[in-house]
Amino acid sequence: MAMERELLKNAVSKPCTLIYPFEKREMPKGSRGRHDYDEAKCTGCGMCSRVCPSFAIELKGLGPKCEGLKINLGACLFCQQCEESCPTGAIWLTTAYELAVLNKADEILEFKRTPRAPAAPAAKPAAPVEVKK
Repeated sequence: MAMERELLKNAVSKPCTLIYPFEKREMPKGSRGRHDYDEAKCTGCGMCSRVCPSFAIELKGLGPKCEGLKINLGACLFCQQCEESCPTGAIWLTTAYELAVLNKADEILEFKRTPRAPAAPAAKPAAPVEVKK
């Protein structure tokens, strides 16, 4: 008798699962997913690649000559240390969680950055000119 009561109760209630991939649950804030990058904020310091415990981040050049970075999502632990160590906030993790790929080459994210010219040294202030009378 208990089985029939449970069956009738669940037959008229809303299902507790979603029909994935047609219905997707919104990820809560703070979920760690795919990386994103802002090339305008990046200084090319390399802190993100230095702190990565799985060596998933590779910088192409350092400083103003940095041409971007590569992130291997297959090796990434999604620990968020790259985001926490970036002094300018140029790299962060989004909530995108569908990262499955068929080809291993597709799990590498390449972010391009236009190398910047080194800043020109500041001009020295002119020495005070003595006026002779």
